[in-house]
Amino acid sequence: MRTIDLHTHSNASDGTLSPSRLIRQAFDAGLCAVALTDHDTADGLLEAEAAVRDILSQGENVDFQFIPGIELSVSYENYELHLVGLHLDIHSDGFSQTLKKLQDNRDKRNEKMIACMQAAGMDITMEALRADQGGGVLTRANFASYMLHKGYIKTIQEGFDKYLDRDKPFFIPREYLSPQEAIHLIHQAKGLAVLAHPLVYGMDISTLEKAVFHLAGLGLDGLEAYYSMNRGHDTVHMKTLAKKYRLVLSGGSDFHGDNKPYIKIGRGRGNLYVPAQILEQQKAYLSEKTASGL
Repeated sequence: MRTIDLHTHSNASDGTLSPSRLIRQAFDAGLCAVALTDHDTADGLLEAEAAVRDILSQGENVDFQFIPGIELSVSYENYELHLVGLHLDIHSDGFSQTLKKLQDNRDKRNEKMIACMQAAGMDITMEALRADQGGGVLTRANFASYMLHKGYIKTIQEGFDKYLDRDKPFFIPREYLSPQEAIHLIHQAKGLAVLAHPLVYGMDISTLEKAVFHLAGLGLDGLEAYYSMNRGHDTVHMKTLAKKYRLVLSGGSDFHGDNKPYIKIGRGRGNLYVPAQILEQQKAYLSEKTASGL
């Protein structure tokens, strides 16, 4: 079965593998396509594209595709939702400028988090954090990883449970895009706007459906029905929801390397299989959308 992974993270944000190593791992895992979807940044995409070109140069019969992507955080009512953008043209007008603003807002939030941690007696500076975590976008997962390396916590999850989740001592809210702004940004880059991991937000089914209905009205294109944390009939239910609102399907592992060691690229927790036909359906949808002038 030809499989793909349309949700992964490199060390351009809060993953641990470089974009080129991530691409190589995806290829070695037998995937026929992978998307890089780092948080609020496109910085790893050029390196990833170069790694794919190197793989394709190995022979004419190499079956492997790369999909440029991103993951954007948005505020919806009292929830932080994530939208994955796929098939992006990162050179489109305004795309880089908006991402720079998002990264500046995140940097300001991170400085406040560091001040809170210092006040609590932790040994941390921005310079030390970057030296430990690399030069990419710093997320709360990077803070948890740093605390793990310094011995303040025993697991990444403990870092979130004790310090970094909402209402915990080091949580600092940051400015978010609205769903409409994020969808517009993705469409501006000629991409596909997908609601990521719809079942992880703690919504009951009626609230989730209300959110999907609202986002679809703003131009949402797809739903990430295949996901590492799905259980039982979750995937079937999400496929039904996508069909109801005429959304294309997507799916991915949410791979982060060692920051989520239980998640394997293309396989999730061992039970994830995103069929390659999903990618072809997305391309057909985008072609039809372009032809209709939308």
